[in-house]
Amino acid sequence: MRPDPAALHGAAFAEGRRLRQRAERRRARHAARMEAHLTRMEMHRARHIRRMARRRAHARPPLAVALVILLVTTAVAGSAAAAIGAIIAMTIAVAAIAGPALIVGGTAVALTRRGRRRRAVAAGTAPLPARPAAPPRLEAVWTKARERFTALRAEYAAFECDPMEVLRRPALADVSVASTARFVDAFAEAQALETDSFPPAEHATSFVSAVDRAERAWRAAAEAAERIRLSGLSPAERGTVERVIKLLTTARDSDSDPERLAAYARARSELAKLDRSGVIHLPRTAQAALDEAARGELPA
Repeated sequence: MRPDPAALHGAAFAEGRRLRQRAERRRARHAARMEAHLTRMEMHRARHIRRMARRRAHARPPLAVALVILLVTTAVAGSAAAAIGAIIAMTIAVAAIAGPALIVGGTAVALTRRGRRRRAVAAGTAPLPARPAAPPRLEAVWTKARERFTALRAEYAAFECDPMEVLRRPALADVSVASTARFVDAFAEAQALETDSFPPAEHATSFVSAVDRAERAWRAAAEAAERIRLSGLSPAERGTVERVIKLLTTARDSDSDPERLAAYARARSELAKLDRSGVIHLPRTAQAALDEAARGELPA
């Protein structure tokens, strides 16, 4: 009879937990012994320092006795020179008595801090290295890629439906520009791999990679079109495009129906000439948006 895999897994897990608990108990006992040993060493050092301080203090006259002697000497002498000598002697006495105390205090503070650091390490309180985060599940990555591709599609559609944006950055609508052609190919690849539900793992991975490439290509194409703008046109062609942009701005902002109608009519006529000459290619979505806006602005 074959053993049950679940039972074997449970037994192995229980054995591993028992071994870990035993190792933790050993570490805790070792840490406790080390802490007690360090505490005894610190107490021994502190007692030794106090004994040395008392011996040094007894080897010198107390500060009060030194001050009394100096005051009596000053009173008997009664001269300025004696007073100055008394002050100098008092300063020397204070330094001789207080100096060892300061040294002893500083040494005790340093030893205490070092002992605390040792206890912290011995007790196992040092920070452990963080575990690496688990990689996200493929389905979550695929869902996020779908959201990013939806946002990219909306941004691309907003550009193609805006005649003024196309006129300001015509290279972004011109597939003869290398950066724009790369984006169109990458966008088409991601669109072909898009599915409504989570596909098999290999398909999902290919879609995520395609969305990454499409996003990078879109950023590169938009930056290139922003740099190029109208620099590839002749002065006359550039003047015509700028005139059409002004006409569309007037048609959008004017409060006069006849003025809006005339501005749209002139803009559409100029754009038709530019499209026939191959200077500016207005996408069909932008042309449809322009026609709809012109019809919507006609007076009732």
